[in-house]
Amino acid sequence: MGPTASGKTSLAIELAERHNAMLINVDSTQVYKRLNIGAAKPSAEELARGPHELLNIREPWQPYTVGDFCQDASALIKQAHEQNRLPVLVGGSMMYFRALQFGLSDLPPSSAETRAMFQKQLEQSGLQVLRAELARVDPATAERTEEGDTQRTMRALEVWHDTGRSLSDWQLDPPKPALPLNVLSLALWPEPRSVLHQRIAERFDAMIEEGFVEEVAQLAAMTEIDDSLPAMRSVGYRQMLTHLRGETSLKEARELGVIATRQLAKRQYTWLRRWPEAHYINPLLGEQSMFDSAVELIQAWQPEILNKRNIP
Repeated sequence: MGPTASGKTSLAIELAERHNAMLINVDSTQVYKRLNIGAAKPSAEELARGPHELLNIREPWQPYTVGDFCQDASALIKQAHEQNRLPVLVGGSMMYFRALQFGLSDLPPSSAETRAMFQKQLEQSGLQVLRAELARVDPATAERTEEGDTQRTMRALEVWHDTGRSLSDWQLDPPKPALPLNVLSLALWPEPRSVLHQRIAERFDAMIEEGFVEEVAQLAAMTEIDDSLPAMRSVGYRQMLTHLRGETSLKEARELGVIATRQLAKRQYTWLRRWPEAHYINPLLGEQSMFDSAVELIQAWQPEILNKRNIP
């Protein structure tokens, strides 16, 4: 686990090459096809060295939920064990990690009628009105939901409307069974944070050079896609859409994208700080140091794993 641009892919590929690991993607944006540059997917060269499962498995207009991830990841972990491989989950979608490891709240299913009702309110009154309503009925969920997150705002309102209970109240119920396995949590914790911020800015500039604007334009031109889809609300894509709509200059959209990515990293740090039994590694000390630290922690955790699975 780790904040965006912290070096997770590099570490995972080293483990895959040296220790016969199965890499399982834990990134809610990278599951989507066509979202390549802005999602910071591993390059073709990196994927040749370390293929990732759960990468490019949905079209941008096809929903992929936390529950879907838990089901898919559990099946892949079982498959890895059957193949005598080390399953390594890598990514920055902390809710996915948490749901898989500690269990998923048993929330009520969505109601098509209620969803249509709130969609109509969204079109007539705008997202801010819905956010104000959410803050009234479920302030805890409103506080941890991003201002532009239409999907989570509407889902929380649907739960409250259909059940009379807030989403935050539902989430206090005992979750479905957690992953019945021992888990070693390696948390990349870049310090000083200013260096990570610089990495984020440089990576965003590199994305623009690689054709990020054109990628978003191609997505926006597809009839199946609209701005409310989770894929298009992702960090970077959301900001670049404002430029394509003529609301911001490219320079302004770039700045907004960098700020949003830094805010994402801040939230990821918060998750990591509270993670039970996490082992922290500073990737800014160098890639070799990062890899050596990870191997040392794995060997201390279960000494037989790397020896048994190591490729000569």
